[in-house]
Amino acid sequence: MKMHSVRGRNVFWRKPAVLITSCVVMVAVSVGVAAGVVGPGLLMQAGETDHVACAGSGLSVTNRDRTSLDLQCANGRDRNSAPTTSSPADTTTSSPADTTTSSPADTTTTTTTSPGGGTTASWWQPPTGNVPWQWEIDHPLDPTSAADMGTGATLPDGQPAPNPVVYDIDGILNPASTVAALHAQGDHAICYIEVGTAGNYYSAGDEGISTTYYDQLQAAGEFGNQLNGYPEYFLNITSSTTVGIIESMIQQQCAAKGFDAVETDLDETYSGSDGTTGFIISQQAEQTYLTTLADYMHSLGMGWIAKNLDDTGDSFATLMEPVADGIITEQCNQYGTCGALSAYQGQKAVFNAEYDLATSAFCPADNALGFNGAVFPVELNGGRSPCR
Repeated sequence: MKMHSVRGRNVFWRKPAVLITSCVVMVAVSVGVAAGVVGPGLLMQAGETDHVACAGSGLSVTNRDRTSLDLQCANGRDRNSAPTTSSPADTTTSSPADTTTSSPADTTTTTTTSPGGGTTASWWQPPTGNVPWQWEIDHPLDPTSAADMGTGATLPDGQPAPNPVVYDIDGILNPASTVAALHAQGDHAICYIEVGTAGNYYSAGDEGISTTYYDQLQAAGEFGNQLNGYPEYFLNITSSTTVGIIESMIQQQCAAKGFDAVETDLDETYSGSDGTTGFIISQQAEQTYLTTLADYMHSLGMGWIAKNLDDTGDSFATLMEPVADGIITEQCNQYGTCGALSAYQGQKAVFNAEYDLATSAFCPADNALGFNGAVFPVELNGGRSPCR
């Protein structure tokens, strides 16, 4: 069984054996739906089709069953507006210690023009090529700890490894000052959060808010089944309430602290690979949810780093590649799922974490594919053995 990191802990699971099918219902009205207005509803006869338009910031679907669904036209931010966050600190990195490997790749910024033209959004995208990285989400990162920082590592050939230039750390446990410290030395910071489950791991003080995100989601009735062995629950990702709370977390814990990108854990729950959610979630629903979150991250000037999309047993990783700015995979060599990431090869940065294999067993394959492979402790509590 494969290990799946959850806040530095590990969930053991089997590859999905059941494919979930779904049907898509097209509904609407010929006149627009104003944001915040509750209409009398629309009754459609068999064989009819129609169109619905929203004058607000977007439509969300709730209370869906075989013959009905509710549409909500949301108020709020225009997703095409330019971000208001400031640019991160200078991203020029110093050269790593002399090694026989190639130098880390330059950083990348993606700029996108809105469909209407005029306004743009820009965000960091990790480059392809050699991107040394550290993944430590067990505790707050200690910038003075060599283990936490992943420095002083050794390559498989015994040469000194380049120091990390990308750090993936817990978004809630780490303050803005840690992100600023990483930026000051020319590194980039990825904000780790969970978006498919909610875990009772943080206090309101940790999150800097009056009511934890866990309590907000629980009070809203968005919990499904419990993730086996852990104090967390699957989320109803088709709910606009869930989307709103998760977006608040992204803004408050990631954007406000100056992170460059967001890693979304448990972002493929539709597949059942992490267990039965308690909800009927289609691949299309997961795609809509992740695209909505990615668009929001981009509007705030941050990239989206997908997680373990190669584990779904279908083409979901390829489907989401145009939206993702990079991807993290766990144990793709051990479990033979690296091939599901072919769409990213040479196009987007791929970060691979192995736990049980020796570097000699997988580094040649990762290097050939252009993957940034490394062995990490299963607790993700510091230290690393990189391939290059």
